[in-house]
Amino acid sequence: MKLDSLKPLLDHDGALTTVCLDVTKADEAGDREIRNRWHSLKRSLEHQGAPADTVEAIADVVLRPTHVPGPHGRLVVASGTEILFDRVLADAPARQEAFHADDPLLMPAAQAVDEAVRYLLVEVDRTGADLTWSGVDLPDEEVAGGHDVLHKVHAGGWSHRRMQTRVEDSWERNAGAVAAELDRLVAAAHPEVVLLTGDVRAVAMLRDEVGKAVSEVLIEVPGGSRADGVKEDVFAARLHEVMEAYRARRRDVVVDRLGEALGRGGGVTSLEDVVEVLRRGQVDELVISVDAAGVPAPLAERELWTSDDPLAISLRRSEVEAQGQAPRKLRADIAVLRAAVAEDAGVTFAPEGKIALADGLGAVLRWTDPATPHETAPAYTTVRRRRRT
Repeated sequence: MKLDSLKPLLDHDGALTTVCLDVTKADEAGDREIRNRWHSLKRSLEHQGAPADTVEAIADVVLRPTHVPGPHGRLVVASGTEILFDRVLADAPARQEAFHADDPLLMPAAQAVDEAVRYLLVEVDRTGADLTWSGVDLPDEEVAGGHDVLHKVHAGGWSHRRMQTRVEDSWERNAGAVAAELDRLVAAAHPEVVLLTGDVRAVAMLRDEVGKAVSEVLIEVPGGSRADGVKEDVFAARLHEVMEAYRARRRDVVVDRLGEALGRGGGVTSLEDVVEVLRRGQVDELVISVDAAGVPAPLAERELWTSDDPLAISLRRSEVEAQGQAPRKLRADIAVLRAAVAEDAGVTFAPEGKIALADGLGAVLRWTDPATPHETAPAYTTVRRRRRT
């Protein structure tokens, strides 16, 4: 996934304050638990010299209810009293952190972006549809077909057949109106997925009416309805399953690309090699291994040399100095993602077992040359040899 939404954080001048907090409510006392977690991070920020008004602005955000069930977290980045980034995390963070420095924590932000799917939910019946976008960047809307001969009658004779035909015609016209709006929205806004649910007959008619662009991204999710009384928890569980399956397929595409690239010299693995190709602007997709709990490769325990230029990155201070930059140390997880964002690389988090990566890192390259580090054996074998030309 591209991390364009994180670019403003790199371009911002001055210190940034970042908080990654578990905001899970286990029970009715959950609000008190969240406040206790926050106060621990608040004390850390005060020790780091974060301004009081910044801490207060972040508190207003992280203590605000998310109305999200189950384990989840929240990541907030602020400058002064301005909130630059606020994202609910799909899972409770493995590591709660508070950070006041020139560079924000990027790993949880990158994971939040990787989890995000831009979708349009379509709840349809025979009169029209409700259209709901993920996120808040586009308004939800209701599409009404406007044809009101909607119900078949249980009778016989010529008049009955005529009424049945009129009802069928109304359904088709209403489906056509919804389909036309879906075709327009998909062409204009490019959702990754269109999720379709509702009345079984209306769903089938709509599938027949939409154009090719909509059909290619359409996924049916049974159990939803425009009417009151639908079992929302059951439908929410089905929706979650569908989205998780889509995320898995999206990640598998990138992992397969990396596996192929490692086999033909178009990819690298290990922290040293990934840092080198990041410095040279060669990375198309950065892949980071995560364990069963979603915890990324342990890069936070290592440090790299970098500078104000995100692409001036190295394991050695001398290489940063050789680029005419003022070197400084930075946590490896921040430095690597900072460089990936700066060169418009995508970032994908791959579950352990999908592909074995040295140091939990791999990269698919945009281009190679004789100076590119190359693998002389597949990176997923137990023995790994590297040569430099």
